[in-house]
Amino acid sequence: MANYLLEIGTEEIPAKFMPGTLNQLRENAEKKLEECRLKYEKIRVMGTPRRLTLIIEGLAEKEEDLKEEVRGPAKKAAIDPEGKFTKAAEGFARAQGVPVESLIIKETGNGEYLFALREVKGKPTAQVLPEIVPQLITSLNFPKPMRWGNKEMRFARPIRWLVSLLDEQIIPFELEGLKANRMTKGHRFLGQPEFAIKNPGTYVEQLKENFVLVDQDVRRAECWRQIQELAQTVEGVVTEDEELLEEVTYLLEWPTALMGNFAESYLAIPEEVVITPMREHQRYFPVRDKEGKLLNRFITVRNGNAEYLDIVRAGNEKVLKARLADARFFWEEDQKIKLEEYLPRLEKIVFQESLGTVAQKITRIKKNVEKLAQVLQLGDNIQANALRAAELAKADLVTNMVYEFPELQGIMGRYYALLSGELPQVAQAILEHYQPRFAGDAIPASAEGALVSIADKMDTIAGCFAIGIEPTGSQDPYALRRQAMGICLILLGHKYEAALDQLIAAALANYKNVLPAEKLGEATQKKIKEFFQPRIKNILSDEGHRYDVIDAVLGIDYNYVTVTAARAQALTEMKGNAEFQALLTSFTRAYNLAKKVDRAEITPEYLTEDAEKALYGALKEGESKVKVLAEEKNYVEIIKELSRLAQPINRFFTELMVMVEDEKVRENRLGLLLRIVELTRIVGDLSKIVI
Repeated sequence: MANYLLEIGTEEIPAKFMPGTLNQLRENAEKKLEECRLKYEKIRVMGTPRRLTLIIEGLAEKEEDLKEEVRGPAKKAAIDPEGKFTKAAEGFARAQGVPVESLIIKETGNGEYLFALREVKGKPTAQVLPEIVPQLITSLNFPKPMRWGNKEMRFARPIRWLVSLLDEQIIPFELEGLKANRMTKGHRFLGQPEFAIKNPGTYVEQLKENFVLVDQDVRRAECWRQIQELAQTVEGVVTEDEELLEEVTYLLEWPTALMGNFAESYLAIPEEVVITPMREHQRYFPVRDKEGKLLNRFITVRNGNAEYLDIVRAGNEKVLKARLADARFFWEEDQKIKLEEYLPRLEKIVFQESLGTVAQKITRIKKNVEKLAQVLQLGDNIQANALRAAELAKADLVTNMVYEFPELQGIMGRYYALLSGELPQVAQAILEHYQPRFAGDAIPASAEGALVSIADKMDTIAGCFAIGIEPTGSQDPYALRRQAMGICLILLGHKYEAALDQLIAAALANYKNVLPAEKLGEATQKKIKEFFQPRIKNILSDEGHRYDVIDAVLGIDYNYVTVTAARAQALTEMKGNAEFQALLTSFTRAYNLAKKVDRAEITPEYLTEDAEKALYGALKEGESKVKVLAEEKNYVEIIKELSRLAQPINRFFTELMVMVEDEKVRENRLGLLLRIVELTRIVGDLSKIVI
C-alpha cells in the first residue's frame, strides 16, 4: 500500500469555484481509479486559493488482474461443418490476443456462441498514474474557465506548478509545458518561495510550517474560532453565516481575525443598510450584543499573520467608513420624496427587451393579483392592500440606495413605504414579494405578500416562455426554476387552492397587447405547466415521499399543488396498510385487463352472476362515498374506502372469467373493471405503486 499526492498550484482561484471543483476532483478520481481497477482506502481533497490537492491513501501497488469472458461469433458462423474454425473465429481470437484453440463454446439464451477467456495482468500503479492524472486535471470544469499565454488548455486560473508523489517517488507527467515534481510554494508573503515535499504524509505539516492551512475544514474551524474569541472580548455575538464563512475560508491560506470599529452614529440608519456593505462588499462579520442589537464593530479575517495588524485594521475601517457614509447619504436623499413618486422613473427601466418596461410589468402584476384574490376569495381589504403593494413593489429599484446596493431591493421598499405613510400590510408585502429568494428561504408570511409574490413570479415565467427564454442545462438567467418553485411553495404554505392552468392563462392573457397571439396559445400554456412538474416532484421528494408515490400522484394531474401534496401524503401514510396492499394486488389484475377497453360502460342486465353483481354494488356504494370524501379532500379515508373493494374484486376473479366468448358479457365485465380503475385515479395512478 502507498499514498499518492497531487497538488495543482495556480494563481488565486475565485472562492465560489472551490467547493464544486473539489467535489469534481474527488468524483473524477474515484471514477478513474475504478476504471483502472486500482484499489484504495481513502481519498482526501483539499484546497486554498492557490492550490487544489488530492491525496489517495492506501493505494494498491498495481491494478487488479482482469479476467473476463468475451463473447464472439455464433457457433454456426465460427465452426464449419467439418468442425474446423472459420476465419470469423480466427479473427476473433486475434482481436482478443488468445490462441484460436483456447476458444470455448457456451450456450446463451440466443444459442451457442464462442467465448474467449481473456486475462489482463494489472500494471504497476507507478505506470498507471502518469496516464490518468493529466486526465483528472483537464476534466475539471469551471463556471468561467480561462486560457493564459499561448496555451490551449482552459482552467479556472493559470497553473504554475505541479506536485506528483507516490510516497517519496516522483510520478512524472507533463501538462502545458509544466513538469510535475516535488516542489511547492508556501504562503505568498510569509512562506518559502519554493520547497520540496518529502512525501504525502508530511505534506499538510510542511505547508503549515510555511503558513498554509491546506485543509479547508481546519481553516474554516480556525477562522470561526478566532471570530468567536474576538467577539467575546466585547461581550458580543457573531451569528453563524455559513455562506460567508465558506467564502472567507477559500479567500485565504493563513487566517488571522481582527476587529474594527465604525462611528456609532451609523447605527441610526437601518441595520440592513449597515450590514450589506460589510457583508456583501467587504466580507466582514457584523457583531451584535447579547440581546441581538447591532454594535458598531465588525470582524474580518486577513490572509496573513498578526504583524502590522493595526495598519490592516485602520485600512479596513477607512474603507468601511466611506461605504457607510455613502449609504447614509443615499438613505437621507431617498427620503426626500415619497415612494410612489419614484413610479414614473420605472417607465424608463426595461424589464426585458421584448416584454416592455418595469412600469408595464407592474400593470400586469396588478392584474394577476386581482385575478388571484378573486379566485381565492381573500376579501376586499387583502385585495386592496395587495394591489397597492403590487403598485409600489418595484419603486425602490430606482432609489439611490438600491441602485448602489441591489441586495437591498424590497428591504428598502418596506422602509420607504412606512416612511411614506403606507399601511404596514402594504410595506410588509413589498418586502415579502421577493420571497423565497433562494433555496430554504422563508415564503411570504402575509396573504398580501403571497399574492404579489405569486403574481410577480408568474408574470416573469409566462413572459419568458412566450418569447422562447427557457432554462437549458445550467443556464437560467431569469431564475425561472427558482420562481416556479417559489410559487409552488407559497401555494402549499398558504394552502391556496389555485389551479396552475388558471394562473398561467391569466398571466399570458396580460401579454395580448405586447406579444403575437400565437405565442400565447395552448402550446405555451402546456409548456409552462409541464415546467412546474419537476418543481413539484422536487418538493414532494424533499418531504420524504418515495419515487413511486410521486409518480402515482403526478401521473394523474398536478393542476392543484395543494391537492397533489395531499394525495401524496395520504398514499405515503397508507402504503403500509394491509388492506390497501390487498387492494393494490387486486387492482393490478383489474388494471391489466381494463387497458383493453376505452369506455367504462356497464349494462346492469348483463350482470348475471352473483360475483359481478356484488362487485357492481360495492363499486356504486364506493363511488357515492368517495364523492363526498373528495369534496372534503379527505384522501386517507378515500383510500380506506377504496380498499374495501379488494374483497369483491378478488371474488370476481376467483369465480368468473372475464374474457368470455359472449361479447356483450365480456365488454360489460371489462367496463366494470375500467370503472374501478377510474375511481382509484382520484388519489393517483396506482399502477405506479410498488408493493
